[in-house]
Amino acid sequence: MSPISSPLTPAMAPRETSGLVKFARRLKREPGLLCGLAVMALLLVIVVAPGLFTAQSPYTISIDDALQPPSDAHLFGTDDTGRDVFARVIYGARVTLLICAGSLLIAALIGGLVGALSGFFGGWVDQILGRIVDVVLSFPPIILGVIITGVLGPATSNLILALSIIHIPMFFRIARSGALGEAGKTYVEAARCVGLNEITVLYRHVLRNVLPLVLVQYMVLFPLVLQIQAALGFLGLGVQPPTPDWGAILQQGKDTILLAPWISLFPGIAVLITAFALMLTGRALQRSSDRR
Repeated sequence: MSPISSPLTPAMAPRETSGLVKFARRLKREPGLLCGLAVMALLLVIVVAPGLFTAQSPYTISIDDALQPPSDAHLFGTDDTGRDVFARVIYGARVTLLICAGSLLIAALIGGLVGALSGFFGGWVDQILGRIVDVVLSFPPIILGVIITGVLGPATSNLILALSIIHIPMFFRIARSGALGEAGKTYVEAARCVGLNEITVLYRHVLRNVLPLVLVQYMVLFPLVLQIQAALGFLGLGVQPPTPDWGAILQQGKDTILLAPWISLFPGIAVLITAFALMLTGRALQRSSDRR
């Protein structure tokens, strides 16, 4: 008598879908995510190799070519000193995006770690940190940025510091909330019962589950930090000339907005497209995280 065969033969056994196939299906369902990732990929290439897109220098001054409208020689026209606006927008992408990414990374590291510690251990330290965060969040972000950069002075390092301080409370709250949710779960109690100390439990179990929340928050907040950075640059409190920066180019073009609107128009469009692409990507990641 032949042995009883398995109800699922190899041909009938379910096949595990690869991660790449799942990602491709998701892109098909969410065209906004595909659009956002495409723009982000283009921006990454611009940041890494801006020379691939223009042979012009963003610093070359030519008074004879001042305030030239867009043409074949100057795709975005020239500014009041004859510098090529297209080159300044391209090279300004590197400065702007690196400042935003760096300041947001600092905020994520500090806010995420302190928030996780506060939520996991609780107590009077959690109460004090929570009140400090509430005070900082009571200020509108742009107003707080103006106060910090106004007191410290307009400089790139002060701009990064201001953007980091503005966003630390947002990462603190999301990490604290995640740590609070994980601290009371069964697997955490089991880890304590087998003799693991609190720091080990925090590192091995809680932080690993809080990290995805912080990463999603990073992408969600990136459009906001980009707009604040551009606004501070427009107010003259960000990157200082002659360094190309989208906000600084906007500030430079305000004096000739009626005579040469292209100086402010193109960096403004760059900020808008970048913020929109980052928003689409961040929202898609947030929806995915909520479903999981």
